[in-house]
Formats: sequence, structure tokens, C-alpha cells
Amino acid sequence: MALRHKSAIRQHRRSLRRRAINQRNKSLMKTYIKKVREAIANGDREAAVQLLPKVFKIIDKTVAKGAIHKNTGSRYKSRLSKQVQMMTAQAS
Repeated sequence: MALRHKSAIRQHRRSLRRRAINQRNKSLMKTYIKKVREAIANGDREAAVQLLPKVFKIIDKTVAKGAIHKNTGSRYKSRLSKQVQMMTAQAS
């Protein structure tokens, strides 16, 4: 093992912890996005509309924690809301 400064070792440990936290947040976000997309694919408008605010909240939290970029979060939210709006327009 290469010799490293104590500060570098501490920083490496911290980066591993942050990576685990970021992965957890992104995984949760992707799971909920997938649920909304499944609801849209199945034509379940009520479920999609009900899940949308929860997904937005999770995306906003993930952005706030720095796991994803702000524009990426906005893009996810925009595309999902657009798809749900298209569902409601078709049903009307």
C-alpha cells in the first residue's frame, strides 16, 4: 500500500461515505421514477398523478444533496409531468 498523508486517508474515507449516500439517494429516486413510468405505461392515470408529487420531492432532495445536477432534476421533472399531462389530456 502506498503511503498517504493522514488527511488524504480521512478524505478517502469521507468520499466513500458520500458515494454510498449519493448512490442510495439516486437509487431511491430512480425507483420512484420507474414507478411513475410503469403507471403511465399501464394507463393508470390516478396512480401516476398521485405519485408525481412524491417523485418531485425526492428529485428535489437528491438535487439539494448534490447527488445529481439541478438541470438533470429539472429535466426529469419536466419530462414526467409532460407525460402525465398527456395522459390526462387523452382521457378527457
